[in-house]
Amino acid sequence: MRPALAAVLAALLVISLSSPASAGKPATVPFPPGFLWGVSTSGFQGEGSFPDSNWTRYVARKARGVEHPYGNSVDFLHRYPSDLKLARGLGVNTFRTSLEWARIEPRKGFRDPKALAYYDDLVRRIKAAGMRPMLTLDHWVYPGWVDDQDAWQNRRTERDWLRHARFIVDRYKGQGVIWITFNEASAYIFKEFTTRPLNVGQVVTMRDALIRTHRAAYDMIHEVDPGAPVSANVAYGSLINGLFDAALFNDTTDKLDFIGIDYYYGANLQNLTAVYTLTNELWKIDPEPEGIYHVLKNYQRRLPHLPVYVVEQGWPMDDGKPRADGYTRSDHLRDHLYWIQRAMAEGVKVIGYNYWSLTDNYEWGSYRPRFGLYTVDVRTDPALTRRPTDAVPTYRTIIANRGVPKGYVPVRRPGWCSIEDPIATCFGTTPTPPAGVAPR
Repeated sequence: MRPALAAVLAALLVISLSSPASAGKPATVPFPPGFLWGVSTSGFQGEGSFPDSNWTRYVARKARGVEHPYGNSVDFLHRYPSDLKLARGLGVNTFRTSLEWARIEPRKGFRDPKALAYYDDLVRRIKAAGMRPMLTLDHWVYPGWVDDQDAWQNRRTERDWLRHARFIVDRYKGQGVIWITFNEASAYIFKEFTTRPLNVGQVVTMRDALIRTHRAAYDMIHEVDPGAPVSANVAYGSLINGLFDAALFNDTTDKLDFIGIDYYYGANLQNLTAVYTLTNELWKIDPEPEGIYHVLKNYQRRLPHLPVYVVEQGWPMDDGKPRADGYTRSDHLRDHLYWIQRAMAEGVKVIGYNYWSLTDNYEWGSYRPRFGLYTVDVRTDPALTRRPTDAVPTYRTIIANRGVPKGYVPVRRPGWCSIEDPIATCFGTTPTPPAGVAPR
């Protein structure tokens, strides 16, 4: 390092460490009354007994990333009444899932009465349990007949999707639904790119189609179900987040009622383990709870007029095995909620938080990454027993107490260099760890 540069860096370090931001204990605020506490899941990943679709076809031909057969997943299709009781037992007031187009309309123009009866009862039971439905219209899965017409490469798919979406919104309007159009458009496109697969030109075509369709769906939902909040949750993508936002978010900021954020890892320049997303070895990614603070602050700064909802946040473990470093699902949950409370104390308007997910499920080709509050050993347990992890009582307590305890010190302490604001965080100005706690 050049001497002049070293002197500048040293001066910045001295200034930052002596700044008011590093003095005393950082402020947090409790979650407010009426906060939306939830769990997230998706139809294809959990339902089982799935009809012809793009993803059943990908699994059948063992496309890239497919390690395990789908089977019946965790059989949510037949176990949803008891699973909803598990969710309600946590104290949550919101339940997110997807209504699967492939199940509802397995043949173009034919809507399956059994599928509609299932979803009708699912929504009814969610509400009867005192939870608000958050319904996703597209969680990366479409019917086989849409696959046959070249999916999002064909403009007909946009019309078919909107026709189907209008039918669904009209069916469940007036029931307090929070609507999500497309789940993580960036990841949707990436999965199609690697699994279908698509070439670069087809990626651009799909991106444009999703943007047009979301914009039209937003207007349609407000027409059919006035007052219902609508969004499309954006995946946070660490070093390449600009590309993630460009998938849909950047072109739809005027068609969102709240900023829906999915955060799993990596607002930190030091976290090169994020590369394991490319191999689906998600359990190898280093957790960075403090990153959610930066992500919330960043998106709120960009759209200060909108509230923020953490639509997904969770953590995969390797086949349910404990980590070698002793960091637990409970630690991970508490640490993230602590940093959310830090962001709220600094003005971020967080209105909801969903844990991904209620149970383990099919992680797009594999049962090895285990995200569930309740773990399910799909490959070796024919009974598909729901076994609570340590995070079940933890989440229940956090909800009851409206946050982590006052004075909570994160188990996993922050690194210095955040991608959201590298100059500030590399030199300690935001955020500061609790007094007396060194960064990891």
